[in-house]
Amino acid sequence: MGTRFWIPGTVLLLASCATLAFSDEAARPMVFNFDADAAGATPKGFTADVGTWKVVADDMAPSKPNALAQLAENENKVFNVALAADTRFKDVDLSVRMKAVAGKLDQGGGPVWRAKDAKNYYVCRWNPLEDNFRFYTVVDGKRKQLADADLKAEAGWHMIRVVAKADAVECFFDGKRSSRRRTTRSRTPARSASGPRPTP
Repeated sequence: MGTRFWIPGTVLLLASCATLAFSDEAARPMVFNFDADAAGATPKGFTADVGTWKVVADDMAPSKPNALAQLAENENKVFNVALAADTRFKDVDLSVRMKAVAGKLDQGGGPVWRAKDAKNYYVCRWNPLEDNFRFYTVVDGKRKQLADADLKAEAGWHMIRVVAKADAVECFFDGKRSSRRRTTRSRTPARSASGPRPTP
């Protein structure tokens, strides 16, 4: 069985210097909210690049009534990715609330940023089945682990935050910094969104 991953009604992408987000574009917060989207549809402003991404109703979501759910059951080495359309940022302060729902072998998920496409991006993800929180770079569909932390958390909604400025990246889980790393990848403006890691 593959990963099941939900994002609540609000995905917050901060692009304002006042909130420690940095962008070449006008400094302003961007909030993606799925509450106006119809259940069963891919939300407006997003592309379901890999996997099955649909809006679902969730009365327990931090932002009611909807969440964005990844529903595909995939084979090994499939990275499910949904990207926010019309976003081009070099540096971001990106927060996503997520809940792992199902998956026998993997339930990992988290935000994607500096995405050129569905095979080239950074991702920071938590996997409750492995009790870890990892930071990867994905190049041509192949992932490379850049940081790893042991992390055990209760079931339910959690916030993952990434702050990427120049070559410095910090990843946070529920407000606590879990990793800090410098990167060497290009800082060309690229898209952000979210995606679970593949099912092993």
